[in-house]
Amino acid sequence: MEHGEIPKEVGAIGSRLIEAGFEAYAVGGCVRDMLLGKVPADWDIATNARPEDIQRLFPDSFYENKFGTVTVVTTSKKGSLRHIEVTPYRAETVYSDRRHPDNIKFARTIEQDLKRRDFTINAMALQIPEIRHQKPDFKVVDLFGGQKDIEDKLIRAVGNPEERFKEDALRLLRAVRIATQLDFDIEPHTARAMAKHANLLQAVSAERIRDEFSKLVMSDMPERGIEILRELQLLPYVMKELEEGYGIGQNKHHIFTVWEHNLNALKYAAEKKWPFDVRLAALLHDVAKPRCKSGDGPDSTFYGHDVVGAKMATQMLGRLKYPKDFTEKVSKLVRYHLFYYNVDEVTESSVRRLIAKVGLEDMEDLIRVRICDRIGSGVPKAEPYKLRHFRFLVEKLSRDPVSVKMLRLKGDDVMKITGIPPGPKVGFLLNILLEEAIDDPTLNQKQKLEKRVNELGAMSDEELKKLAADAKKKTIALEEQEVGTIKKRHWVK
Repeated sequence: MEHGEIPKEVGAIGSRLIEAGFEAYAVGGCVRDMLLGKVPADWDIATNARPEDIQRLFPDSFYENKFGTVTVVTTSKKGSLRHIEVTPYRAETVYSDRRHPDNIKFARTIEQDLKRRDFTINAMALQIPEIRHQKPDFKVVDLFGGQKDIEDKLIRAVGNPEERFKEDALRLLRAVRIATQLDFDIEPHTARAMAKHANLLQAVSAERIRDEFSKLVMSDMPERGIEILRELQLLPYVMKELEEGYGIGQNKHHIFTVWEHNLNALKYAAEKKWPFDVRLAALLHDVAKPRCKSGDGPDSTFYGHDVVGAKMATQMLGRLKYPKDFTEKVSKLVRYHLFYYNVDEVTESSVRRLIAKVGLEDMEDLIRVRICDRIGSGVPKAEPYKLRHFRFLVEKLSRDPVSVKMLRLKGDDVMKITGIPPGPKVGFLLNILLEEAIDDPTLNQKQKLEKRVNELGAMSDEELKKLAADAKKKTIALEEQEVGTIKKRHWVK
């Protein structure tokens, strides 16, 4: 199997350790990624040097943990190589709480260190050659068949899988997440142990579960990972409400069950590389349908599932300790995903009201969730004409309108400054101010507008009327031009 190159920063650290009489191996995920032909996201080095030895060799480093890991600071401009973790070999120990080793026991050999790791594809080490070797021979230490499992695309626990999961129950989720990210299968013996010990996840903190779940959702095929979680009975310890949709049929507007529909919606969001909040909203948008279902067969209904779903999303994300603002946004996208958008029936005022509820900054994400909903239903077109028209309306209404409403001076201000009573003359003055502000937006400041109103107030009614008429023509032409440009952008008439 061919390997990529070891970065010079990693090679330099390894070379210094070797010159000082120690061993140096790249370990874990970076070795796996190299064997897969991928660029590692980060690099970890294992050595028989102790933390005090490592810090002595690398003064520009810090040591702030109980695992013996020393972080060496490099001069690299790449974020993944700026901080490189160097850890002494460690041996197996007892995990009483199913989360953390009771104590840290340093080992003497790389072989002892690899025995304590989770999966075979992560339990390999690559010997770091001295930097003076121009074309080094890479030596892979592979005690458990990790290279073969990479070839066979398998996630297999190191040694006895039940022992590995009892040591750290988070490995149950990590196995699913890695299988999802790499598009690997979980080896049957390992999978059976996962299903058998799924309840061990009760001992894992919500934050650790959240972080693994988030990585899974951000993978290229998250729907596959969610299905594996269900199959291996892990989902109840992550998002138990999701499983309520399994096997629940819908109505004549859907060809999939609620479960299939939600996964298909998530799948499309991932295919489009949409952000995490959109993906989660796509997954959860119909989570309440099983609780809101009335009747059965093609005419069944799910009234109120958007409102109930938003509350459920808040509870689910809160349980996993997601940030409050993130939870509020996802819940909002679930709540309003059923917005109405028939071309001949949607008014500008109704779109304005929706923008006010959702927030202009989140309208595009709401449309994305609706598109995921459509695709998840088996509808061929992700964005039909009427949805494009809705998007056009949102952009039209969200820009600074070319009207007197954009002025920082109102009709009441004009009457107060000039003493003019209510009537057409106030409108004339506002139209003139608008035309001048369109030409030079810097004029749209209250002090400048007040000064200009005083100047205009001294003009005759006929002069003002002519100036206002010219200004109105110009404003209408500009408005038509801008709306036409927006229509072209969205392919609407």
